[in-house]
Amino acid sequence: MPVLSPTWTNERIELLKQHFEAGLSCREIAADIGVSRNAVIGKLSRLNLTRGRSADERRLQDKAYAPARAPKAVPRLQFEMLATIYGEADAPVVTGPIDDANRCSLMDLSKNRCRWPISTPGADDFCFCGNAAPDGQPYCAGHSRLAYRPNSRARVMRG
Repeated sequence: MPVLSPTWTNERIELLKQHFEAGLSCREIAADIGVSRNAVIGKLSRLNLTRGRSADERRLQDKAYAPARAPKAVPRLQFEMLATIYGEADAPVVTGPIDDANRCSLMDLSKNRCRWPISTPGADDFCFCGNAAPDGQPYCAGHSRLAYRPNSRARVMRG
């Protein structure tokens, strides 16, 4: 059984340090020493050898590779729905019971009808609310109050 020699002998480590200080790339060092580029990178890391870059260079490089972050924005439709439901817009707030006279099947649903499901899908009495849904919203004002409730912290802070 052949005896394996270590990849990193003292001579190779000294050559690595010399080449690194001379500014050779990891690929050039690997070719000269006779190891892989990944082996060079790993050994440099274990020896805590890094190329001296200024703080400005690091900041510029980090910005260049950092993913662009999208600004956090409240979706306009959801904002409009909440404003309509809770009276922060011109539309009146519906506070009474939800009318059940307009219930309809899936086949009868249209763009301006409430899509709030009533009962359990597959049951004989399953249907949709069918009341008027304003401005292409999925639910009528009554069901929107149920679907889009502001979190409890927002209510405490406002009131």
